[in-house]
Parts: sequence; structure tokens; C-alpha cells
Amino acid sequence: MEALFVSTLVVAIGELGDKTQLLALLLAARFRRPVPIILGIACATVANHAIAGVAGAWVRSAVGPELLRWLLGASFFAIALWALVPDKLERETQPAGRYGAFLVTLVAFFFAEMGDKTQLATAMLAAKYGALVQVIAGSTLGMLCADVPAVLLGNAVRSLPFKAVRCAAAVLFAALGAAVLLGHFALA
Repeated sequence: MEALFVSTLVVAIGELGDKTQLLALLLAARFRRPVPIILGIACATVANHAIAGVAGAWVRSAVGPELLRWLLGASFFAIALWALVPDKLERETQPAGRYGAFLVTLVAFFFAEMGDKTQLATAMLAAKYGALVQVIAGSTLGMLCADVPAVLLGNAVRSLPFKAVRCAAAVLFAALGAAVLLGHFALA
């Protein structure tokens, strides 16, 4: 249960102000069809984070517990620093009109999430906990907790103080890194 809760919290906070949350806003404004957009986000996240989770599980099996602890701790600190950098969409995609909101969202989210801090966090959490299904479910739930309000509220979400949110996310990732390195967060 801890893997589910921590994964949800880490990804939900890490996603705030992220490029995929900005993508959710763009898609909501473009299509004005929240249900297919939310379903596209959910399906893309499950697929993307399943890949990350499997990679994390492989790392867990390939690396000894002490080295894994140091790798995870350092990785959480690296993501803490990364969280302080504002995310922007490098290019705005103009989805082709013949593709529906679901398909455009599915493809755009899957590729936008590749190498993203929440995907890497999912891999690290899968390596830490060894509870693949709980981590994938939690990271997907966390993604939805952050992106569904962006889809539903549209312009209201833009008024969030993203600098403060990034700082809070950085503190959370740094605290996780410290907890892992100090042994307060035992490898399950």
C-alpha cells in the first residue's frame, strides 16, 4: 500500500507545472472534449509508466541493495534539481483534424512523457519497492490527479503559482532522496 501511496503523491506533485500538464491544457483548449482527453492521458500513462516500471524492476534485480540505495538517493536529488527548472512545451502541436481527441492525446502524451521526470520517478519507485503493479497504478493515479483538473478547469489552472509548486516538488524529491540515503526508506 505504501508503494501505491508514495507513487501517487510523488507523481502528482512532480507533474504540477510539467510539460505534459501544459499539454493537457492545450489539448483541452483545442478539442473541448474532456472525456476522450482524460482517457487518452490514462492509457498513455499506463503504457509509458509500465515501461518505466519494468525498467525499474530490472534495475532492482540487477543491482545489489547497497548500490541501489545510493543510485536511488542520488536520482531523487537529481530529480529535485530538475523540478526547479520550469517546463515548457518546445513546440505546440497542431493535431490533424481527422484524428480524434483520444488518439491525439494518447500519442502526444506517450511521447511527451518519454524521459520525463515523472517517468524516471516511476522507474526509481519500481526499483525501490519491487511492487510493480502498485507503482504503475500509483503513478498513473498521480498523473491523473494533476492532469484531470488541468483538462477540466482549463484557464483556472494557469493561475497556480508554478514556481512555488516546483519548489515544493523539489523539496519532496530531496526529502525522498535523503530518506533513501539515510536508510529511513528501506528497500522493500
